[in-house]
Amino acid sequence: MSKIILILAGAIFLLVVIIFIAVSIVGSRSQEEDKTGENQEETEIPQPVYETTIGDIRFVLQSSVDVGNTLKATTAYQQNLTTTDRFVRVTVSAQNKGKNETASFSWELGSIVDSEGRVFIPITNRAYYFLPQPDLCGAILKPEFTPIPCVRIYEVSKASKDLKVIVTSKVPKVSSAYLDLKLP
Repeated sequence: MSKIILILAGAIFLLVVIIFIAVSIVGSRSQEEDKTGENQEETEIPQPVYETTIGDIRFVLQSSVDVGNTLKATTAYQQNLTTTDRFVRVTVSAQNKGKNETASFSWELGSIVDSEGRVFIPITNRAYYFLPQPDLCGAILKPEFTPIPCVRIYEVSKASKDLKVIVTSKVPKVSSAYLDLKLP
């Protein structure tokens, strides 16, 4: 009888060892697959965002142009505007995708942010004469009407790369998003 108990105990021990080894092999394979999946996700390059919808307002980047370090005066009462670095002109259109018209100033084009987190605010007051008149930024948006362009000029460092502009909608609540700028 003691021989049977010893054989049975040995068989159970051998079964436990086989199960432990099988579980270890399966676990290590799944960890390798998880790491492989993580590496694939990390190596994927995020695609640029040129269009976004926030609340009821759809924003689309129309253009972004590095206009150099001088804004040339177009009339006799203007003066050239110069900087030590560069001016960037950004045009973003806004369209109401909701059912009611928006209030004035319920949307806006904010600052530019670069890859280092540096923030460049629009120079609307200094560049007033270089912007289209009337200034349509923040204008009332009627539902599904033709998109309205908003133009802003920024003074930006030459060292700045991967620029993004902040767009903000206050309909139905205040929310912001980033649009990538198409600059060389």
